[in-house]
Amino acid sequence: MTSGDRILAIDNGTQSLKAMVFDLDGRMLAKSQVAFQPYVAPQPGWAEQAPTLFWQSLCEACQRLWQADATLKASLAGVALTTQRATVVNMGADGRPLRPAILWLDQRKARGLPPLGGLWGWIFRLGGLSGTINYIRAEAEANWLAQHDSDVWRRTHKFLLLSGYLTFQLVGEYVDSVGCQVGYVPFDYHRLRWASRWNWHWRCLPATPDLLPELRPPGSVLGRITAAAAEQTGIPAGLPLVAAAADKACEVIGSGALANHIGCLSYGTTATINVTHRRYVEPIKMLPAYPAAVPGHYNVEVEVYRGYWMVEWFKQQFGHLEQQEAARRGVTPEALFEGLLEQVPPGAMGLMLQPYWSPGLKFPGPEAKGAVIGFGDVHTRAHLYRAILEGLAYALREGRERLEQRTRTPIATLRVSGGGSQSDQALQLTADIFGLPTARPHLYETAGLGAAIDAAVGLGFYADFTSAVQAMTHTGRLFEPNPVNQRQYERLYREVYKQMYKRLQPLYEKIRDITGYPPHGD
Repeated sequence: MTSGDRILAIDNGTQSLKAMVFDLDGRMLAKSQVAFQPYVAPQPGWAEQAPTLFWQSLCEACQRLWQADATLKASLAGVALTTQRATVVNMGADGRPLRPAILWLDQRKARGLPPLGGLWGWIFRLGGLSGTINYIRAEAEANWLAQHDSDVWRRTHKFLLLSGYLTFQLVGEYVDSVGCQVGYVPFDYHRLRWASRWNWHWRCLPATPDLLPELRPPGSVLGRITAAAAEQTGIPAGLPLVAAAADKACEVIGSGALANHIGCLSYGTTATINVTHRRYVEPIKMLPAYPAAVPGHYNVEVEVYRGYWMVEWFKQQFGHLEQQEAARRGVTPEALFEGLLEQVPPGAMGLMLQPYWSPGLKFPGPEAKGAVIGFGDVHTRAHLYRAILEGLAYALREGRERLEQRTRTPIATLRVSGGGSQSDQALQLTADIFGLPTARPHLYETAGLGAAIDAAVGLGFYADFTSAVQAMTHTGRLFEPNPVNQRQYERLYREVYKQMYKRLQPLYEKIRDITGYPPHGD
């Protein structure tokens, strides 16, 4: 145990890696960020990245911290790691990756898999769940690898999530946090452990137990920084690496949303609404509650897959003026988009957007597409931009209603994290659409802070997670619903938005049949 009392939190996202140092009051004392290309697409729909790029970015980000302030090292008590979810790495027996990592954004599918037989196949057919299981099997990277990269699959010594790969690089052991297990892996989400031998997960995947890392709960020590890792990163050798959780789970506790009446919205690449519960509740049948960043707890989640990626889409398709002006001023284009929102009244003059730019499994279904209705000659790209943010808020409000119905617990207040949380206009329209007070956390880096909270508890600085969250998280600006706007949004949501999907679904299915997009699963 070191004499320091500060935490190094590492957050490996989709577009960058951040290394941050936090104190025990939740203040971020230092930060270094290394940006990288999100992915490489060797074929349309693929999303891959060299795992070594993530490790090199981690090393560079840490070294930048020490270069900026050499005294930081001596103040550290431990390290915590959080990463993007569902990105997989095949490791060889020599401890090196065998191929590029397949990222969570990847769209490839395992086609032509034989029907699931045996008792489980009969059970799923009887329960009308064969379609769901076939979707899961087609989505699983392990099945695609076994089909199309069989030599790599045969030589795979360990099949890891990105968190497991970086943990191995740091401590030299194949071990990972329970809180990071979100993906198509044979994990028992209810019991928070690898699935039992008889479990149906093993029938759906080619994986075997020996391919998987040892799992430990959030707040436990995964290992200690090796001499080799210390040389490359500058992190002191022997410092404990404490298990945290995946980025969304860390965002939840990092925003202070530990009680089950607080909804946590993540306005990130994928937009989500989460609540934390001690009880396992599937948000939609056969879609699991994910492990929380707190041992023995679950995050019940509804997601909009493309989420605030749509802001990037808007920027690339319609935001050329803001990109040019932002470059001239030295600011981000997103900061200038606030001006677009200010030009347009709540409700976007009746322009309504359904944000299903990517299909889902259950809701929306695999046939879903995005839609914009209500166009008129008054509408501009500013109206479209507001309609995007309103559409995302409508979709997440619908998710809130599903969570409340499933958990039987009303959500009374909201916390919003992620890139979109920096927009005052976005948070005000969120408060208006949900009809709930909506707070921005005191700190933008909620995923890193959540990881630091795990480490602070695991290292004994706090007796439990409740006291750690109370001490280390604080709310920033609070946005209260505007009664006039709320009434208008309520009618638009109930009378228009809630009707869109069921009325358009038959047309989506026809489009899919005629064009082949999105493709049918086999």
